[in-house]
Amino acid sequence: MTLAGSIFLIMLGAILTWAVEFDLAGVDINVVGVILMLGGIAGLLFGIWRLTNVRRTAVTRTTPVSPVTPVNPVTPVDSTRTQVYEERRYDDPLI
Repeated sequence: MTLAGSIFLIMLGAILTWAVEFDLAGVDINVVGVILMLGGIAGLLFGIWRLTNVRRTAVTRTTPVSPVTPVNPVTPVDSTRTQVYEERRYDDPLI
């Protein structure tokens, strides 16, 4: 859930809780509003936690290298190449 979706749920729950004055048969609008507000708050807290903790991703790729005949056939040749790079978000500080 995005931060905007969470804020929308909080606003919708607040409107249903404090601004709506009609009753439906078998449904308490105030309880529905409180449930929406609690769900929005939980989504907002999770979204903020995710933004602060998930900042960088390290990616490792192993690709096979084309076979090359070695100069000395006794020494083993590693036939894979490992490439490691780090992806950063746009708002990370420069190093």
